[in-house]
Amino acid sequence: MEKDQKFIEKAANIFIENGAKTVTMDDLAREFGVSKKTLYLIYKNKEELLEDVVLYLISKTLQTLKDLDERIDNAIIRMFSRDEEMERLSQTNNSILLRQLIKYYPDLFARHMLVFSEKFSQIMIHNIERGRAQGYYKTDFDEKMYAKLFFQLMMSYENSPYIHTSTMTKLEYHQEVLKFYMNAITTEKGRNFMVENDLL
Repeated sequence: MEKDQKFIEKAANIFIENGAKTVTMDDLAREFGVSKKTLYLIYKNKEELLEDVVLYLISKTLQTLKDLDERIDNAIIRMFSRDEEMERLSQTNNSILLRQLIKYYPDLFARHMLVFSEKFSQIMIHNIERGRAQGYYKTDFDEKMYAKLFFQLMMSYENSPYIHTSTMTKLEYHQEVLKFYMNAITTEKGRNFMVENDLL
């Protein structure tokens, strides 16, 4: 048994379904049909495995966003397509993994979120630059700051004391954040485009 893409992908699915804390090395050994001793030859502990799983999920998400950037030219359409894709990648069970990473593995979470936020922000900055060139986005704001603010808002559903998750689903929250953000950065041309295409 080796540490490879299929192994990480399967382990990621197990953690997504059950959470970071809930899954034990015994559970994983059983799922893979190997002894716990064999598993410990590859990973010295569960946290080391979680490192690879988080890196895999971040890499997968960023690649999907980059693919959308290459495929869709219109900056506004790309933002709304991105939102749909992010929701597909972060189905409700992902919330279990995310919440447990925040609570039980805060250092691991913070370390990888910092890297993820920087790379995500670069993708957002590229979208802002393209939107400005197309006349859809305003030019009177700091694109780096707005990209980071957008990321912060999108990530805050899981860990903000001000959001009542019992009354608003993650999808509803993300849709509201996206509308808020897009209304803040679009020109009149951009807003008209969103209205004409039923995006608001």
